[in-house]
Amino acid sequence: MTTTLRLRPPRHRVERRAIALWTLHALAVAVPAIAAPVVTALLWADFAAWLWLASAVIAAPAAAVTLAMPQWRYRVHRWEATDDAVYTASGWLWQEWRVAPMSRIQTVDTERGPLQRLLGLASVTVTTASAAGPLSIDGLDHARATELARHLTETTQATPGDAT
Repeated sequence: MTTTLRLRPPRHRVERRAIALWTLHALAVAVPAIAAPVVTALLWADFAAWLWLASAVIAAPAAAVTLAMPQWRYRVHRWEATDDAVYTASGWLWQEWRVAPMSRIQTVDTERGPLQRLLGLASVTVTTASAAGPLSIDGLDHARATELARHLTETTQATPGDAT
């Protein structure tokens, strides 16, 4: 009997702490982008007016992205792993729903950068035999990510097929 997998919204949300992670990532880009013309304006008075204007032009969208993007991503990002497939929904401006059948999974990786470790989070990347690239589940609790990686590894080893 063949099971048909269908594209559907995954059931689980990522951790609420992912909002803080995505906010910190946005600030890591926004603050230097705004600070560069500000510092230059303070040091180079001849072009101060233009540099202050540049700072304002950069600050407005940077503030909007820093405030809105993490909240929006949290509303969109979902994941689920069944015995048959891994389901993900991700994105911000461009949203994507994906399904990876267990028989197509080649590797399962976990990642914890410095900010993720600080917040107790991790990412799980599921690489498949697909031209669309890997599925990434960002913003998971570290213990849950470890358990998910273990579950996916065991399930894919028990699933017939060669992941190609």
